[in-house]
Amino acid sequence: MKTTLEIPDALFRRAKSAAAEQGIPFRKLVSDALAEKLRGQAHKDKPWLKTFGQLRGLRKESASINRIIEQEFGHIELRRWR
Repeated sequence: MKTTLEIPDALFRRAKSAAAEQGIPFRKLVSDALAEKLRGQAHKDKPWLKTFGQLRGLRKESASINRIIEQEFGHIELRRWR
């Protein structure tokens, strides 16, 4: 999406220079910086998510493990546990 931003001249020059030093377009630098800022705010109320939220890629594996556990241990004989 295209949009118009008002950026102070000094900040714009610094950002444009940083993008050039990194060999990336200015728009990518701005997009990456905005995404990083928003990620930081998402974990502000729950700081533990900053670390443990990175494990969300394991959801499918966790679901698979939970299914196996349910299959193996889902049929516990209650009279043995009394």
